[in-house]
Amino acid sequence: MSIIHAPDRATPRLPGPAPRILLIQAPYYADVVGGMRQGAARAFAEAGATMDVVDVAGGYELPAALRMALVQKASRYDGYLLLGCVVKGETDHYDFICSAISQGVMDIAAETGAAVGFGLLTVDTIEQAIARSSDDKHNKGAEAAHATLMQVGLRRRWGLT
Repeated sequence: MSIIHAPDRATPRLPGPAPRILLIQAPYYADVVGGMRQGAARAFAEAGATMDVVDVAGGYELPAALRMALVQKASRYDGYLLLGCVVKGETDHYDFICSAISQGVMDIAAETGAAVGFGLLTVDTIEQAIARSSDDKHNKGAEAAHATLMQVGLRRRWGLT
């Protein structure tokens, strides 16, 4: 069995003003989501982006919070990053929740064309979540931040800002 290594990703450099990012997080697993947030914050700082953070109760609330942020007129963000973690339990609840969150976020992103990064860990064990939120190149918060920045870059390239 071969070992798959995470790719080394260069932080995107975006033309124009420093991007403003809204990070919407579901900190039910506070240490895991906190580790992902720190990875994202480092990636955004490298790109010169600023980041505001809001909390929601759980992963299920992520799509609704994204929708609220998109219709809110008082502030303007270039991109949105959603972070959370769902650990599989003994019931089908896990499958329904993960599917609903993922589909909700995808529907909103596709419908609106917003620059959305999605960092929802869907894992079998808390140990898997910890491994994906550690301070290394496997940090899924940093990966999702890179995706957010790339989407912001596409919007700017195509004049959608």
